[in-house]
Amino acid sequence: MAETKADNFEIDEAKLEEMIAETDTGARNPVGGVGKFMFWVAFAWAVFQLWIASPFMYMFSDIIPVLNNTATRSVHLAFAMFLGFLAYPALKSSPRDRIPIQDWIMGIIAIVVTLYLWMFARELADRAGLPTTLDLVVSGIGVVLVLEAARRALGPPLMIIAMVFLAYVFFGHLGPDVMSWKGASFSRAMSHLWITQEGVFGVALGVSTSMVFLFVLFGSLLEKAGAGNYFIWVAFTLMGHLKGGPAKAAVVSSALTGLVSGSSIANVVTTGTFTIPLMKRVGFSSEKAGAVEVASSTNGQLTPPVMGAAAFLMIEFVGISYIEVIKHAFLPAIIAYIALVYIVHLEACKAGLVGLPRKVKKTFIQSLFTFMTVVIGIMLLSMGMHYGLGWLKDVAGDATPWITGVLFCVAYFFLLKIAVKYPDLGRSDQIDELPEPGPIVKSGLYFLLPVVTLIWLLTVERLSPALSAFWASLAMIFVLLTHKYLKGIMRKDHNPAQHIAEGWNDFKEGMVAGSRNMIGIGIATAAAGLIIGAVTLTGVGLILAEVVEFISGGNLIVMLMLTAGISLLLGMGLPTTANYIVVSSLMAPVIVTLGAQSGLIVPLIAVHLFVFYFGILADDTPPVGLAAYAAAAISGGDPIKTGIQGFMYDIRTGILPFMFIFNTELLMIGITGPIHLLTVVVTATIAMLLFAAATQGWFLTKNKWWETIALVAMTFLLFRPGFFMDKIYPPLNEVEASTIYQVTDALPDNAQIRLQVKGETLEGKAVDKVVMLPVGTKADGDGKARLAKAAGLELREEEGKLIIDNLAFGGVAEKQKLDFDWEIASVKIENTDRPAKQWFYLIAMALLAVVWFAQKGRIRKEEGLQVKNA
Repeated sequence: MAETKADNFEIDEAKLEEMIAETDTGARNPVGGVGKFMFWVAFAWAVFQLWIASPFMYMFSDIIPVLNNTATRSVHLAFAMFLGFLAYPALKSSPRDRIPIQDWIMGIIAIVVTLYLWMFARELADRAGLPTTLDLVVSGIGVVLVLEAARRALGPPLMIIAMVFLAYVFFGHLGPDVMSWKGASFSRAMSHLWITQEGVFGVALGVSTSMVFLFVLFGSLLEKAGAGNYFIWVAFTLMGHLKGGPAKAAVVSSALTGLVSGSSIANVVTTGTFTIPLMKRVGFSSEKAGAVEVASSTNGQLTPPVMGAAAFLMIEFVGISYIEVIKHAFLPAIIAYIALVYIVHLEACKAGLVGLPRKVKKTFIQSLFTFMTVVIGIMLLSMGMHYGLGWLKDVAGDATPWITGVLFCVAYFFLLKIAVKYPDLGRSDQIDELPEPGPIVKSGLYFLLPVVTLIWLLTVERLSPALSAFWASLAMIFVLLTHKYLKGIMRKDHNPAQHIAEGWNDFKEGMVAGSRNMIGIGIATAAAGLIIGAVTLTGVGLILAEVVEFISGGNLIVMLMLTAGISLLLGMGLPTTANYIVVSSLMAPVIVTLGAQSGLIVPLIAVHLFVFYFGILADDTPPVGLAAYAAAAISGGDPIKTGIQGFMYDIRTGILPFMFIFNTELLMIGITGPIHLLTVVVTATIAMLLFAAATQGWFLTKNKWWETIALVAMTFLLFRPGFFMDKIYPPLNEVEASTIYQVTDALPDNAQIRLQVKGETLEGKAVDKVVMLPVGTKADGDGKARLAKAAGLELREEEGKLIIDNLAFGGVAEKQKLDFDWEIASVKIENTDRPAKQWFYLIAMALLAVVWFAQKGRIRKEEGLQVKNA
C-alpha cells in the first residue's frame, strides 16, 4: 500500500494534553503541595455536588442543614471561579508551574463575593430592592471577577459580548433611537445582575449546579474506568473490516463517546489518537482522516444524553421534561451519524480504499449473523429493562430499589466472570489485524450496567435527571472501585492490594477530572447569566427582535439563515453551552413569532435545537475551529484544510435544522402511530443519504451535474413533502371570526388556534398578522372559557365584528403583542380535504430510479470497456 503524507508523523501526547487543558480543564497544573491542594479542592467540589443531589441530604438534615438554591448555586460558582483563577493563567506568558499571588487573591475574593449571597441571604431578602453600599461593592466586584474568569477559561469573546450588554445597561440612552432606552443606575443594575436570580445566579447557573455537573462527572468516571477505550475497540472490531473501516469505526466510537462527553475537543483527542493513524494506514489523507474525526466528534454533542450540557438548559428554557428533550433530539442525531458513515463509505469508494484485515475471515452470512446478534441483543436488553423492571416495580412496590440493587450486583459479578476469560484491552494505534468481535464485546459488558441504570431511572422510574445521574454515578463509582480487584481475585492474582490502590486512584482521578471539566461550564453559565440579566432588565430582546424582523423582511427562511449565521459566528469564540444560551435567549422567540405570522407552527424545542446545532458546527468552522486544530495535531495535516473538509462533511448536519423547523415529524412531534414513525425514520434516513451523495458528488459512481441536482430535489421532497402540496392545496382554510368559540370548543386538549388580527399600534402603524394561541383543555370549560384561561384573551362583539376587549397581564395573547380594540379578522383551520403529502414520496422514488439506472448503465459500460481493453 502506498505510503501517505505524514505516515510517520509522531503524535505529541504532551501537546494534545496541553490543548485539552487550555480549552477544557485549565492549562496550569503545578506540582508539589499546591498541585495536591488544587487536586483535593476539585475532589471536594465533586463530593459536594454528589451530596446536594442525594436523598441523604434530607435524611441527615438534623446534623447538616439542607441547602436551598441560593446556597448551592453560590457554592457551585465559588468552586468554579476559585479553581478557574488557579487553573487558568491570566496571560500566555504567565507561569504554568506555579500560581502567582494575584491569582490566589482573586480566587479568594471570588469565594467571598459568591458566598455573600448565601451567608447574608436573610438580610438581603429583608431589604429587597434597597441594597446597601456593601451589597453594591460586593456585586460590582463579583461581576468584574466573572468577566475575568470567563476571559481566562473561555477566551475573550464571551467577556466582550457580556461587556457590550453591560454597556447597554448603563449607557443605553446614548444609543440610536431604535435601540435607545433610559439606562439603569448602578444600584438597580447590580441588584438585578448579582443579588437576585435574574442574572449571574439565574436559571443557567442553576442548571449547571443541579444537573450538568452530575452528568459530566458520570462521563468522567465512565471514561476513567476504561469504558471509552472499550467503546473504541468494539466499534473497530465490528466495522474495521469494511471499506474505509477505520473511518467508519471512528464515527461510531465518537458517537458512543459523545453519549457521555460534553466536549468535542476532548472527544477528538480521546478517540482520534487511536482512529486517525488507522484511517491514514488504509489510505485516507491526513486532512480527510482528521476531518472525519472532527465531524464525528463534534456531532457527539448532538447525541443524548449529555449534549454538551444544552439538554439540561432546554428543560428550563423550553419547559419540557428531560425525556422529551432526548426524544426530540434522538432521531436527527442518529440520522446525522448514519449519513456520516455513508460519506466515509463514498470516500472509500472514490479512492478504492479497503478495510483492515481480520485474523479469521468471515463469510457475509457470518458477519450478518454477528451484526444481527448484537442488534437483537440490544433490543432484548431494552425490552427487558423497560417491561421487566417495570413489572418488578408493580409487584415489589417499595422494595423495588433493594431488589434492583441485588439484581445489579448479580449481573455485575456475572458479567465480570465473562470478562475475566479474555485479556484486558490495551490502547494501540499499531493494530495490524482486527480481533474477533465476540471476545472484545464480552470483555467490557459490565461497563454498560451503570448506563443501563441511568436509562432505567430516567425512563422507568421517571426520577429527575439529577437524582438519576446521582444513583448512576454511585453505581459507576462502585464499578470503578471494585472491577480491577474482583477481576484479580477471579484470575487468582495474588496482589489484591495493588488492585485496590488502582481502583482508589482511578476513583479520585475520575472525580477530579469531572470537576476540572466543569470549571469552564460553570463560569460560562455565570457569564451568560450577565447577558440574560441585561436582556431582561433592558427589554433589548424585543428591540433586537424588531431589528432582526426588519432585516429579514418578515421572511422566515431569511430569519433562519440569519440566526444560523449568528450562531456560527458566536460559536467560533464561545463554548457550545454559552453560545446556546445567548442565541436562544435572543432569537428563539422571534422565530416562533415569525413562524406564527406565516401560519407555521414552530415548536419552541425545534428553535432551540436549531440554534444548538449551528453552535456545535462552529467547532469545525475555519478559521477558529478548535476541534480541527486538535485533529490536525494528531494527523500532521493542515488545520485549516482539515476544518474546511470537516465542514464539508458537516453540511449534512447543517441541513437538518432547516428541515425539522418545517417538518417537525423529524423531532417525533405529531407522530400518530408505529407506521407513521417507521415512515418518518425511513424517509428521513434515505433523504439524508441522498443529500450526502449529492454533496460528495458520488452515488454509485461519479455524479453528473443533473444527477446531483436530482439528488438534492429528492432530499427536499423526502424531508419536506408538504411544500409542494401546500402550493396545490392550502394547508389552512379561512372561516369567519364569529366561529371562533365553536372552533376552540372542538379543538383537542392543549391544541393551538390561529387567528388573523388587524389593528393599529399607538404609533399609528397598521398591523395585519396571524398569531397562534393556546386553547387549554376541555376541563377549562367551553370555547370562550378555554381561550380566556389559556391565552388570556377576552372578546366582545361590536357591529358584527369581534373586538379584543381584555388581555390578561403576562398572558400569551399579550406576549404576542396583541392590543385592546384590535379586530379578530378570521380564524384559520386545518384543511382536511387535501390529499396526504406523502404522495410526493413517489416522485422522489421515481427520480431515484432514474439516477440509479443511469449510473448503473455507466458502470456496466465502463466495466465492458475494461474487459475489452484487457
